[in-house]
Amino acid sequence: MALADRLADRLAVINAVTPSGSLTVVGTGIDVGGHLTPQARVAFAEADEALYLVADPIAVALLEELNPQARSLQGLYSHGASRLDAYEGMVDEILAPVRNGKTVCAAFYGHPGIFVYPGHKAVLGARADGFRAWMLPGISSLDCLFADLSIDPAETGCLVQHASDFLARRVHPDPSILLVLLQISVIGEPGAVEAPDWSGLTVLVEYLEEFYASEHVVIAYEASPFPVLEPTATHVPLAELTNADLTAGMTLVVPPATAPPAPDPSIRALLELRRAERLSET
Repeated sequence: MALADRLADRLAVINAVTPSGSLTVVGTGIDVGGHLTPQARVAFAEADEALYLVADPIAVALLEELNPQARSLQGLYSHGASRLDAYEGMVDEILAPVRNGKTVCAAFYGHPGIFVYPGHKAVLGARADGFRAWMLPGISSLDCLFADLSIDPAETGCLVQHASDFLARRVHPDPSILLVLLQISVIGEPGAVEAPDWSGLTVLVEYLEEFYASEHVVIAYEASPFPVLEPTATHVPLAELTNADLTAGMTLVVPPATAPPAPDPSIRALLELRRAERLSET
């Protein structure tokens, strides 16, 4: 039997045992007009069921133009409800049509795999039920941050964490490594927040001052969702951060404050020894 025939038979077997529903989770990027990939556009436009969670009305208009039947998941947020309950509701809303045999696409702001609990949970849930499910990459706010601020995270290393988790777990940062803290406007808030509450930022600053000098300059950053507007990057001493003009979508960037540790000579010697041993074996 020819290879093509064997592959066709194999696909027939797979399709016979695989449920007909499927799920594709995509990201709109930050600037949806320029960041939405061709793959994501096709997946969203051709889906039987298209759902989205984006805040930008331009993104909403574009997604609903791609798929006129598209509907928002925003209504699953309710005042005072926990974020986790809202997220679990989104997962259920996404998986229901998959289980009914539909081709489903769910679009989330930014990268669908970075800080998007429902995206990961829905893909895992669909796969656990035997459905085909995958995630397509998108451009995240972190990608924009590194580009806009001309920062290479590989130079020093980088720790990226939700500001609330960083503070609650009393994570000890390495001052020689770039630190990026997400969602600084809702520190300690367990529910859906209607407006920023900066009270937690004061506690965060006090904690950071255990590791960084008060005059160490940090950056409050927010990517621009529109190509005609510049990103926001406010440079300010750590002690003055709570007095700065901040917005709800800002990320805190704490540049390295100290030089990296010197290379360990014993590691260098070990690497050279292993290299010599490998060469002697060839």
